[in-house]
Amino acid sequence: MPGEEPQPAPPVETQARPRILVVDDQRNMRTTTALVLRQQGYEVAEAESGEAALSRLLAQPFDVVITDMKMAALDGLAVLRGALEIAPYTQVIVMTGYGTVESAVDAMQRGAYDYVSKPFKEGELLMRVQRALERRRLIVDVALFTDEFRQRYKLDNLVGRSTPMREVLTKLVRVAPTDVTVLITGESGTGKELIARAIHANSRRAARPFVPVNCAAISETLLESELFGHVKGAFTGAVKLRQGLLEEANGGTFFFDEIAETTPAFQAKLLRVIQEHEIRRVGDNASIPVDVRVIAATNQDLKQAIADKRFREDLFYRLNVVPLHAPPLREHKEDIPLLAHHFLARFNQRNAARRTLTQGALQKMTAYDFPGNARELENVVEQAAALAHSDEIDADDVFIETRTTASLDTPASGVRTLAQEVDQAERRAIEEAMARNEGQLEKVARELDVSTTTLWRKMKRLGLRKD
Repeated sequence: MPGEEPQPAPPVETQARPRILVVDDQRNMRTTTALVLRQQGYEVAEAESGEAALSRLLAQPFDVVITDMKMAALDGLAVLRGALEIAPYTQVIVMTGYGTVESAVDAMQRGAYDYVSKPFKEGELLMRVQRALERRRLIVDVALFTDEFRQRYKLDNLVGRSTPMREVLTKLVRVAPTDVTVLITGESGTGKELIARAIHANSRRAARPFVPVNCAAISETLLESELFGHVKGAFTGAVKLRQGLLEEANGGTFFFDEIAETTPAFQAKLLRVIQEHEIRRVGDNASIPVDVRVIAATNQDLKQAIADKRFREDLFYRLNVVPLHAPPLREHKEDIPLLAHHFLARFNQRNAARRTLTQGALQKMTAYDFPGNARELENVVEQAAALAHSDEIDADDVFIETRTTASLDTPASGVRTLAQEVDQAERRAIEEAMARNEGQLEKVARELDVSTTTLWRKMKRLGLRKD
């Protein structure tokens, strides 16, 4: 790689050196690229395969990953998926040496920051790395949680500073400007619709409608008419032509909440909408073009629904282009005080009140599992604020059953909570899988059908170590 071009300035030595991972199964290319980066003052690690890269990413954080596209076993796209899942704030640059940019463009659509074609010049690589580092700093900077940043990205209702929430917010900000389909998973009450609205608000469609539909609340027949519209005489009661919600959302975003509650017959029609970008009103043979971005959400395991023949596999892959997981509140309990203050501020504003929370009240909330997640916490805060004897809400004003998932042992009463039973079962399943797979996290995750990130979080929460 000739070095005749002007070189970007090296990293500032007063700050921690940026960490870069170079992934390539060709040793000469890998070591040469790593050497160029080290000469600029970067801390560089090398991985000779996709598998080695994922192990590195699980073991330590990196600011930038530079990966070849064509590798045996796990290719560059697999490394990209793993990097975005393990640490969404990591910037990925893909290298392609096959005289075409199609694969690189595909990688960028899937979340890569940039690409570089082999053979590339030294200056070109360093400039792209520098820009990737600048983008990463912008995303993970403390400003991510300042009022200015939240107002800019309209994230006021997505409250939290924990690692799970940071990952959700950084991935949200990255995917929002694109037009890709997003599938949001998570338990009820975790704020899936809030995430969908934030994606829409930060997209190029923000000025157009955001139309949410709860698929579980509408019967199949009525749902089809509501979404696609109908012509006069299509069925009893169809006295005039009616435009469907998908037409009304044209140019905007359509949010399918509880998508798993639909029937396979309806799913086939929805698949056509996503593939062909057109609809047919009930009772009509003519097709109508529609331009909508689809975001779907569910609290169910869609892979299990596919196995049970309740959900179409082809629709799942159409929806799951970019998966986003809304974490349950019990996995980021450090955010409970922030959320409680947020909900109380809204209560005070609506009711012209001046309620405050004592440390005792916050401790009581933090000790609770909140199976209903943030929605349940909001109800608890509002109830406490409404029934408190003074403006100062103390622990006695918080009406919840105090329990904790911190201990997996049976309490003195001899009865374990449901959450404790679940934790005990998860601990046993992970320990047994770890023993069978000699502690290799990737294999354990595949066997248990969870992502490596989810596995790592569960192990951390349950106090399990890799060894």
